[in-house]
Amino acid sequence: MQNDVYDYTQTAGAVQKNTVLRKTYGLLGISFIPCAIGAFLSSQAGINLYAMFGNRWIAFGVVLAFFYGMCFLIEKNRYSNTGAALLMAFTFGMGVLISPLLQYSLSFSNGAQIVGLAAAMTAAVFFTMAAVARRTKADMNSLGRFLLVGAVVLMVGVVANMFLQIPAFSLALSAAFVIFSSLMIMWQIRTVIDGGETSHISAALTIFISIYNIFSSLLNILLSLGGED
Repeated sequence: MQNDVYDYTQTAGAVQKNTVLRKTYGLLGISFIPCAIGAFLSSQAGINLYAMFGNRWIAFGVVLAFFYGMCFLIEKNRYSNTGAALLMAFTFGMGVLISPLLQYSLSFSNGAQIVGLAAAMTAAVFFTMAAVARRTKADMNSLGRFLLVGAVVLMVGVVANMFLQIPAFSLALSAAFVIFSSLMIMWQIRTVIDGGETSHISAALTIFISIYNIFSSLLNILLSLGGED
């Protein structure tokens, strides 16, 4: 006897998950526009937050306040257009923050090539982790707990690096950020696919931060290894 029963519940669930993932990618792509604008305008105006405050600890505190404050507000409005607007404001600010690193990179004779290589490597990491996320059978709960511990360790490392200022430690920290952020991309995309994340705004925020960290970390590594005056 032929079974003609169609499971509309599963189909609706699959459509919802695909919609969240599609909206996540769409919002993620748009979010890099204000980021690029922020970086460009900041470079044209010569804005450097650390130089502006004259004290790296005060500047570091302002950056943390902006970063975590905006993340809190975005998450609080994760299901509304307000959250999407706040995400655009956040990415603009992150563009302003990365501008000094880009200006420093472009001051090298091969700076444009290094920036381009870092961007290409970042794109390769993103697409690879997105593909892996669709096929992985890994336990996302265990990975989530590991990433939570990793985030705390990295934050401690960032603060320690502010004191130590050791080039080798800074390179190791950048490499750790690349690995951590790559896993974060896989975890977030897989969580959306599994239905554990229903807000494309939250998902786009997490992936944007991960891509941002990968790019800036790879840029630091490449500058240390291949920068030429």
